[in-house]
Amino acid sequence: MTVPLEVVTDLAHGGRWTSLRSAGREWLWRRETPGRDTVEPGDPFVDAGGLEECVPTVRGTPDHGDAWSRAWTRVADRDVCHGDRFTLSRVIRRTADGVEADYVLTADPGFRFVWAAHALLDLSERATVRTRHAATTRLYPEAAPLLDRPWPPGAAWVEGDWPAPCGLPLDRLGPDDGTAVGAVVDASRCCVHDDSDRLSLALHTDGQPTSIALWRNLGGFPAGNPYRSTGVEPMLGRVFDLAEAGPGDAARVPASGEVRWRLALTADCGCS
Repeated sequence: MTVPLEVVTDLAHGGRWTSLRSAGREWLWRRETPGRDTVEPGDPFVDAGGLEECVPTVRGTPDHGDAWSRAWTRVADRDVCHGDRFTLSRVIRRTADGVEADYVLTADPGFRFVWAAHALLDLSERATVRTRHAATTRLYPEAAPLLDRPWPPGAAWVEGDWPAPCGLPLDRLGPDDGTAVGAVVDASRCCVHDDSDRLSLALHTDGQPTSIALWRNLGGFPAGNPYRSTGVEPMLGRVFDLAEAGPGDAARVPASGEVRWRLALTADCGCS
C-alpha cells in the first residue's frame, strides 16, 4: 500500500532536501556538519546528508556541482538556483502516490551537464537495491580490489551487469566492511527494500540519457574518519564526472535552451 510522503527543503543552503518521511519513517540520512552553513560556490563538498542537487557534475570540478553551495530563491511556485552558466528550477508537489519534482534547466544551446538527485538514505544492513536485471553498470577505480578481474591500466571505469558487475554484488548493503564503491547503472528507476519498507525512485525525461548512481559507503570513506552512508541517486547522464563524459554520457541543452525532467518518489511501508 502506498503511503504519503512529506518533503522538507532548505533553500538557503543549496535547496537541499533535509527530510523525506513516510508513515513515521525518515528516509534521508543526515550528519552533523557545522561547516555546511558557511560554504561558498567552489568550496569542497560538505557532506551533511539529505538530498543534494548536483549539477553540472558530481565528481570533478566544481566538487558535487555548482548548485549545492548556492542559496536558492522562491519565485511564485518554483525554487530557483542561478548557477555559473545555467539556471535550475524545480516544483516539488505531493501526489496521490508520493512526491514529484519537476525540473527545468535553462542554458545556452549545446551546454552539457550531469544532474543527480544525490539522495543519501538511512538504511539498515538488511536493505537491498533493485533495478533492471542485467543493466550495464559502470564501476569506478575505488572498486578495483573487490573485482574478479584486474583493473585495466588507465581505465576511468569498467562495465558489468547488475546486480553483480565484475563479480561485485552491489544490490545488498550488508554490514560495514571498510569499503566504499561508486557505480552508475543504465536504468531510469529503482526500488530500495528495507525490511517491509519500500522507496521507489524514477526519472522521466525525453531525449536525454538517464541512470541510477549508487554510492555504497560501508565505512570506507573518508580516509581517517570514515562513516557509513548509502547514496541512491537518479541521474541525467551516465558518468560521475562531466569531464569524463563521452558521446551520450551527458545531458545536452537543445536549441530551445531548456531541458525538462521529472523525479517521482513513492513509498510502501509496513507491507509484507
